[in-house]
Amino acid sequence: MKIKLILITITVIIAFLAGAGFALFRDIPSIKDFGKIKSPEGTKVYAEDGTLIGEFKIQKGIYVPIKQIPKHLIDAVIAVEDSRFWKHKGIDYIGIGRALITDILHMKLKEGGSTITQQLAKIMFLTPEKTISRKIKEAYLAIKIEKELSKEKILELYLNNVYLGHGVYGVEMASRIYFGKSVNQITLPEAALLAGLIKAPNAYSPYNDLVKAKQRQETVLLRMEKEELITPQERKRASSQIIHLSSLRITTENYNYFLEYVRKQLEENFDIEKIYKGNLRVYTTLNHRAQIFAQKALQEGLRDVDKRMGWRGPVGKISIKNEKQEDKVAFTPSQGDISRGVVLTVTANQAVIKARGLRGKLNLADAQWASKIIEPSGKIKILKNFKLTDILSPGDLIMIKFKSVGKEIIFSLEQEPEIEGALIAIDPQTGYIKAMVGGYSFQRGEFNRAVYAKRQPGSSFKPFVYATAIEKGFKPEDIILDEPISYKTGLKEWSPSNYDGEFWGEITLRKALAFSRNVPTVRLAETLGVDSIINLSKRSGITSEMPADLTLALGSASLSPLELTSAFAVFANGGKKIKPIAIKYVTDSSGKVLLQNDPQLEDAIAPETASIITDMLRDVVTYGTGTRANIGIPVVGKTGTSNEFRDAWFIGYNPQLVAGVWVGYDDMRKSLGQGEAGGRVSAPIWAQFVKEVLSNSEIQDFKPLETGQGKKENLKTEPPKSSSGTTQGINSIMPR
Repeated sequence: MKIKLILITITVIIAFLAGAGFALFRDIPSIKDFGKIKSPEGTKVYAEDGTLIGEFKIQKGIYVPIKQIPKHLIDAVIAVEDSRFWKHKGIDYIGIGRALITDILHMKLKEGGSTITQQLAKIMFLTPEKTISRKIKEAYLAIKIEKELSKEKILELYLNNVYLGHGVYGVEMASRIYFGKSVNQITLPEAALLAGLIKAPNAYSPYNDLVKAKQRQETVLLRMEKEELITPQERKRASSQIIHLSSLRITTENYNYFLEYVRKQLEENFDIEKIYKGNLRVYTTLNHRAQIFAQKALQEGLRDVDKRMGWRGPVGKISIKNEKQEDKVAFTPSQGDISRGVVLTVTANQAVIKARGLRGKLNLADAQWASKIIEPSGKIKILKNFKLTDILSPGDLIMIKFKSVGKEIIFSLEQEPEIEGALIAIDPQTGYIKAMVGGYSFQRGEFNRAVYAKRQPGSSFKPFVYATAIEKGFKPEDIILDEPISYKTGLKEWSPSNYDGEFWGEITLRKALAFSRNVPTVRLAETLGVDSIINLSKRSGITSEMPADLTLALGSASLSPLELTSAFAVFANGGKKIKPIAIKYVTDSSGKVLLQNDPQLEDAIAPETASIITDMLRDVVTYGTGTRANIGIPVVGKTGTSNEFRDAWFIGYNPQLVAGVWVGYDDMRKSLGQGEAGGRVSAPIWAQFVKEVLSNSEIQDFKPLETGQGKKENLKTEPPKSSSGTTQGINSIMPR
């Protein structure tokens, strides 16, 4: 009986272990022929001029064979990551024992103890979480990899796939980003810096913390000396050499919002396998020059607006005991680069700042905006007789801009903006999207506000009201009253008012649009009928739901920048609606066209109507609310500001380009601040972008406006009677 019980118990245990083993290893991938498999090329994405702007593929980075990777880089990685790499069979039991002791002492999974082979298994096959089951799978895979592949092949795969910070995978891409050259050209000290990044790429990045990066480099060099991979003399020489870092410009950052937009469109037409392994070629409408200008204009504009709100204080504090030592890592800056810096010394009128290994001066004049302080409570404090010592002290971490990079480095004080924005630019003749920026930084947030943010356009919607009037026979010089008016809905009353709180009496439609007068626009909308305005808006390309009440005239609908900008193209394009296009065509590797998008134009409004609205919008830029968009060439446009300054817009165009800018907080309840209207916030961003993007183009003018267009109808000059049911579900809106 006892023997039978023992046998049953043993059988149950074996069955349990077998089941547990099956559950644990059932999803372990096959390693067979892993080293021989060439990673699929994926999908390449090109700008309109054939410039490669991105790739969708499984393997990230730029693959290079082991023969092109310098021995001192291989030695540096092995020394610091897995000193027994050439001796073990995938698992370093001595290292594991050391790691287990550390974990037990700290009562948690703190020490990795993973070999390079185990790290490769995790990178290629497993998730990064630290669990017992994942570590078991990792060890099992490491043993299988070691049986199938040579040590050289394991190193090749590892060095081409390891993450090295700032969105960079593999040593070739890392070398280009950090040093501006191919990996086969890097020196020993540069190799030690790269190898040091593997453990904690963000913490040891020289762009994030130069002191930690240098300390980590020293650790790698000491490990190499201990392992007798370099001599003490070589270590000292490498440690003393200055490393020249390139300016951190990850080019894909310029295109990421657009690339994500393209990727989602590809997913609507092809399966995932085809996109990431199908060797597709995607030819887009993007103008890469315009895209770079768009991101630059938006980022600079958002920083300018944010600084007007006030100084929020340093981003951190560090000890500066070691900051007075000579740096062995140098950064080659460009004028306009933004970086984090540390305050070394500060007086009333000048501070000495160290940023990316370089010392420079911050003068009081270049920090004057910080005399307006936002206290932790949110209260605003204005400092009189402002001095730098009022806001800075040694050890403060601050954001700076390289204002001058000549013999003497001069900084200006910056801070990363909390506000967000979007910019979209389209060719009105074709619908081709030329530039798309969905936020301040894709690394900060991947939400594409240019496409998906639905915000109230305020007065930037008014051209559709006035276009409806022109379509019904009104003329720009017709008269309408700018006098108080009220509408009752049940017990509630809505009394629209103008931005300045004044009333101008009799006013022409032209002047009402140029100065964005709210009350005359509401009167006009009531005369026209809201349904007719909605009808014209939909014909122009607006697809979002629109409130069927008079608040629509003041921009109470919620529209995306892409949607509103595309609809504006109807005025620039002689009355024809366009469909926004990002992808021209897609081919396979042999050049066979798999998908093609041709321009789609559709008659929406009469050419005469479009021409008259364009002529009226010219006045907005010439003397109205949009004068900051006047860049000395034929352009027209409209400002927009939603209730309580939550959204600031400018949509403008010329015959070659229609572009829209939106600025606001992601939190729709937050205000940009009193006076931060579309003309002050968004128009300058628009102007900077359009001026730069058209600087090398032959500027086209609008066709002259023909006289006598449209049938004249007089509007009533007395206040219309109060109407009911016109303002349901909307609060007071005072756009401009």
